[in-house]
Amino acid sequence: MNTRKSPIARLAGLGTIALVASVGLAACSSGGASTSTDSAGSGDVGVTLIVKTTTNPFFVAMEDGAKAAADKAGVKLTLAAGKEDGDEDTQIKAIEDAIARGDQGILITPNGNGVNDAIKKARDAGLYVIALDTPPDPADTVDITFATDNFLAGQLIGQWTAVQLDGKKATIAMLDLFDDKIVSVDYNRDQGFLDGLGIDTANAELNGDEAPTGKYTGGAGGDYEIVGNEATQGAEDGGLSAMETLLSKNPNINVVYTINEPAAYGAYQALQSAGKEAGVLIVSIDGGCAGVKQVADGVIGATSQQYPVKMAGLGVDAIVDLVKNGTKPSVSDGLDFYNTGVALVTDKPAAGVDSITTDEGSDICWG
Repeated sequence: MNTRKSPIARLAGLGTIALVASVGLAACSSGGASTSTDSAGSGDVGVTLIVKTTTNPFFVAMEDGAKAAADKAGVKLTLAAGKEDGDEDTQIKAIEDAIARGDQGILITPNGNGVNDAIKKARDAGLYVIALDTPPDPADTVDITFATDNFLAGQLIGQWTAVQLDGKKATIAMLDLFDDKIVSVDYNRDQGFLDGLGIDTANAELNGDEAPTGKYTGGAGGDYEIVGNEATQGAEDGGLSAMETLLSKNPNINVVYTINEPAAYGAYQALQSAGKEAGVLIVSIDGGCAGVKQVADGVIGATSQQYPVKMAGLGVDAIVDLVKNGTKPSVSDGLDFYNTGVALVTDKPAAGVDSITTDEGSDICWG
């Protein structure tokens, strides 16, 4: 089993960032690489936020957090996004634009290692680069990362699943992010889930190389079978097709791990269409308001909540503090990134696993 040490999940100090009125967005540039907005104030600090895609509400919330912080601090903020999850080329163009514009900093959720060279160019040009949500590989590609402990987020839903199984055989579908590239958020969540369930993982930075059958040791312990790993691109339609593929291999799946809540909802639709949703444990990560409602409605059993508004707000503030005071942010103790927190959200608590209710999760979703 992976022996990586993770901090205990706590909500203490998460403190949601109040959202102030958003400023209007200008039209997309002709290349579709970025959309820009200037905040109120002097605008003497330029920051670009580059998210994976705006088709995922997680990254829309992150943009909202950045806009609120920029408006408060008087920052000139430029927004950019990949056309889809995994689109590195558009992110590279946005990095190059930030350099040309003379920005002081970049906040980025990298779509893959293909952006690393462009990030290096930005840092060489004097820009301070902060990764949000997704640590790059290697971690020191950027100056610092503000993110959820994704391994811990996976562990929590794995531990919860093990207790709920109560010794029954786990027939597992693994709905990951990519199958054509390796990114840390993908393998950390996947491997954390298996570790929490009590399944020995092989290469900690590679999905799908575990023994397909064996014993899990979490909860009461029992037998397991991994039916397979399928990519979803973190999207609802990807989750649906991935679940259909795995059901065709084994219709007796009773545990479904999903990279995020859009993929989870797609998986649920596939199970529902097949008349297989009853008795299946679906677990996920994100903790968005829609995802928390799906937990309350019984679509998802448990989800690990993260805080994209906080990530983005802290990122904007860190660049402002660096420019104005020369103060650089620091990583959390024992980690190579700044941990922005995680909490398990479920209405079916598991003994020995810290969690909050869906009412509590709804009050702070994506704060």
